[in-house]
This record gives sequence, structure tokens and C-alpha cells, in this order.
Amino acid sequence: MAETDSKWKKTALLVIDMQVLAILLPSIDLTFNSETLYSLEFGCFQNDFILPGGPMLVKGGQAIVPNVIKAVEVARGRGIPIIWVVREHDPLGRDVELFRRHLYSPGKPKPTSKGSFGAELVDGLEIKGDDYKLVKTRFSVQTPNCIRQTVFDAVALDYQSVTVIIDATAAATPEIHVANILDMNNIGVTAPTLAEWAESNT
Repeated sequence: MAETDSKWKKTALLVIDMQVLAILLPSIDLTFNSETLYSLEFGCFQNDFILPGGPMLVKGGQAIVPNVIKAVEVARGRGIPIIWVVREHDPLGRDVELFRRHLYSPGKPKPTSKGSFGAELVDGLEIKGDDYKLVKTRFSVQTPNCIRQTVFDAVALDYQSVTVIIDATAAATPEIHVANILDMNNIGVTAPTLAEWAESNT
């Protein structure tokens, strides 16, 4: 256990799923009694991405929700700040990527429109008083998009340590997920399972 403890003890950014939070973290006004900035990032665990039939369904997303719930519990127990990165779009689609604007036409699903059921977090996940909510209107959604982007930005910005909890992230297929995790390993990113991370003394 001592080896596990030391491996993740200095984690500066724990990427559970999505977003370019690594760029934004330094400007977020958070105060910690720690020599290293710890934060836990969650994103796009919204109904339109997770529930069967959702217009932006990420295959494999629903299967990892219990692990994400557990990661949130562990983080709260350790006093690690939690940052939720969510998509909330104008119902007319004026702030969405060009290739998705057709989804906001009359009679279309209008994914994660602000105030809609699809934009809400899935059951079991809740933004609480001390959490930070970051709204985004661009990528990312799954391991090869958002997680990868966040990780590469964090490494480029010289974060001391970046960790991806591998069984609290998902992609369209397990093969795509594993290939991207290997790419991230190759730039020095650690990739524990949820159990390994939860048992470590991060």
C-alpha cells in the first residue's frame, strides 16, 4: 500500500470525465490547506449523455455512473474540491458546434438545453454548496475527446501530476477507451482504478 500511496499522493488534477478544466483551474478562487492543489472534475454526467435513448448517448456511460458516485463520495470525505463541468445550450442552438446545430431545429431534441431534463445530472449525482459548476458549450464528451484534451492541457501547463480514474471514464468502445488511456500513460499520466485511487492516501 505504501507504493500506491506515494504514486497518487501529489495528484494535482483528477480527471474523472470531460472538459478543459486544467486551463481554468488557476483562475478559480478556491482556498485549500494543502501544499498541492487538489481538485476532482466531473462532467457531462447529464441525462442526455447517459440515459438510454438520450440524443447524445455515450455508450458505456451509464455503466460507470456508480463509480463516479463513489469517486464523489471519496472526494467529499477527503475534502477535495469538486468541479462539475456541464453542457448547457441555448434552446435555439446558437452556441453549439456548427455540425450539431441541426439538432436544435424545430421538432429536434435540442440536447442539454438550459433548464431541460436532459441537462440535469443523472440520478445519484448532485452539485452541492461548496462545489464549483463550470458551464461549457464545446467538446468534450468521452475519453478520446474531453478527457484526453484536459489531460494534454494539464501536462502542457506543467501540472505536477495528472490522474485519470480509468473505470470512471468511458468511450464508444472499450478498445477506443484503452487506446486513449495508453496514449495518456505515455505522457506520464497515472491511471488507477477507482478502488486503487480510493485506497490511496491522496
